[in-house]
Amino acid sequence: MMRTPDGGRPRALVTGASSGIGEEFARQLAARGCDLVLTARREERLRALAGELHAKQGVDAQVVAADLSLADAPQQIVKELVRRGLHIDILINNAGYGVPGGFLDSDWQTHTDFIRVLMIAPTELCHRLLPAMRGRGYGLIVNVASLAGLVPGTPGHTLYAAAKSYLVKFSESLALENRKRGVNVCALCPGFTYSEFHDVTGAREKVSKMPGWLWMRADEVVHLGLDAVERGRIVYVTGRINRMIKALFKLLPDRLALKVIERRARNFRVEK
Repeated sequence: MMRTPDGGRPRALVTGASSGIGEEFARQLAARGCDLVLTARREERLRALAGELHAKQGVDAQVVAADLSLADAPQQIVKELVRRGLHIDILINNAGYGVPGGFLDSDWQTHTDFIRVLMIAPTELCHRLLPAMRGRGYGLIVNVASLAGLVPGTPGHTLYAAAKSYLVKFSESLALENRKRGVNVCALCPGFTYSEFHDVTGAREKVSKMPGWLWMRADEVVHLGLDAVERGRIVYVTGRINRMIKALFKLLPDRLALKVIERRARNFRVEK
């Protein structure tokens, strides 16, 4: 069971909690005895999940529906937490998605929304919630990045690897700044994970042809991620295969690495 230093029950804010890895974070945090604040756009799904976790685990699970592509969404989430008298001990920045096709296949508003959800919102939530964690001398922050942020960028989904790489570097600096204040920060870097992600991007048919040994279940990823942030790991790549892929690309010369990723990207990236 997770407990704060004073023996209390911690409360976690989970973004993108309506499905996939975010939903699994909510389930496993509840099983570890954490109260919850769940946020995503799909309020009906969030309320169903909150009710289920309260009934099964006895935790207080509250819902704050929000669209993180809106510029004021992080501020409004935190204002609502203050209004309800809730403080956050654990922040799971999980919300994310992919934009299929090349950079010029989508309009600028689409890219702006993506940058807000995957980069600006997690950064702002850290900035707004971190001071109270430091003041209490306890906090856990998981920024859900990706193996994509640790290998060369692919053609298609142009901003995805860049955003995940940002989360890795941001997490590294934040972790080093705050670990002496009792706050652990971890960039969790899964590879291919069974979730709705590829259905949303339209890549399900392509990725379904990839070998099973490349994939992990969401519950495995989340279990490893929670253990990693509690142990103070700053960057954690889930799974032996993914760690091998990361190591291989570090060894390859840049030109060769880019050629390999260009050739392989057609197996999992959608072109318009």
